[in-house]
Amino acid sequence: MSRTNRITRWEPEDEHFWQTEGKKHARRNLLISVPTLMLAFIVWQIWSVVAVRLNDVGFNYTPEQLFTLAAMPGLVGATLRFFYTFSVGKFGGRNWVVFSTAILAIPAVGIGFAVQNPDTPYSVMLLLAALCGLGGGNFSSASANMSFFFPKKEKGTALGINGGLGNMGVSVVQFVTPLVITSSTFALIGNGQVLPTGATVWLQNAAFVWVIPIVILTIVAYFGMDNLPNAKQSVADQFVIVKRKHTWVMTWLYVATFGSFIGYSAAFPLLLKSQFPEHIGLAFLGAFLAAAFRPIGGWISDKLGGALVTAWVLVFMSVGAGFVIYFTTEKHFAGFLASFLVLFAAAGIGSGSTFQMIPDIFPVKEAAPVLGFTAAFAAYGSFFIPKLFGWSVGATGTPVTAFYFFIAFYVISIGLNWYYYQRAGHKLIPESKRVA
Repeated sequence: MSRTNRITRWEPEDEHFWQTEGKKHARRNLLISVPTLMLAFIVWQIWSVVAVRLNDVGFNYTPEQLFTLAAMPGLVGATLRFFYTFSVGKFGGRNWVVFSTAILAIPAVGIGFAVQNPDTPYSVMLLLAALCGLGGGNFSSASANMSFFFPKKEKGTALGINGGLGNMGVSVVQFVTPLVITSSTFALIGNGQVLPTGATVWLQNAAFVWVIPIVILTIVAYFGMDNLPNAKQSVADQFVIVKRKHTWVMTWLYVATFGSFIGYSAAFPLLLKSQFPEHIGLAFLGAFLAAAFRPIGGWISDKLGGALVTAWVLVFMSVGAGFVIYFTTEKHFAGFLASFLVLFAAAGIGSGSTFQMIPDIFPVKEAAPVLGFTAAFAAYGSFFIPKLFGWSVGATGTPVTAFYFFIAFYVISIGLNWYYYQRAGHKLIPESKRVA
């Protein structure tokens, strides 16, 4: 039975309505949204670990080509987020979750077959990497959808849980892939590949293993989620956000935080393999830490204020990047890993704190598309950061040059956050109320 028409009234700011009826519906939708978003991140970032193994199983790609395969889903996913942002208001939250989850099966099946043949053209691999961008778009629609369900006092925590546990898909795919490719579970669909060491792996498992969860969660979303009656908006009504100054300021800050998280996550396995190949098995730790800290960032920001938390986050990210430069140059693995984990943890907290700020700055009807819009721009980090690392390694032989650009970006972000949201006497008045 469909839930399409189950909810006819939605007023989460009405305390009586929230306690007697709204909370249970909101929590059920959040409970389903989290695993569907996690699965989307898994498909989106699958190339960050598949690319590491391609040359080991017979492909012959340059480092720049491998970084491009890891980066391409980010480019497509970020671009799709602009469309996904407005899709909830246009088609309904439940409807869009069902559709956007189901189509993840396309790249999952395609990759499973393509990686088995080293003669697969690079153009085909690039196309499949681009199709993984379908998973990248889901974050914007999921964030916009969940923002409608919760009252303002709980939005930071709810969005932190949705985003943080959803983001966990990056670490899940980076942790699970090395394990499942050593199993012959999907041996009936293709043959194993022999590594230079003589061991056999089934690289296709990295993609095939997610097909059944995609099917299951599509069905669960269809029967378990809701379309809210007051969430429908035309694209034109939502598009007014591009005229708001604070849309662009918050986009910059979210690029600094979430853009760093997703960009570093996409590049970290390849960076580890190029700098400390004996420790490649720890590649999942960064994304795991960032995703785990995101809900904490939302929760702390609900208590202390998002602007203050964001300020400290950006300071720690600047310092962390500086230490990564030092320990990379010194070839000191423990210091390199610790510094990178500081970067990841701070980026995770900042992803939660910046998202908490948006509902304080914008009215409800604008906050939802702003959340998706900023997430769309930030997702380009998963394209540009790996590409910048690829350029840095190719041009200078080391990834450290890229970090000087990141530090400069963080310093500018500290200034913007202070000027607009921390200055004494400055008040977070919704931009829509300041303009005629």
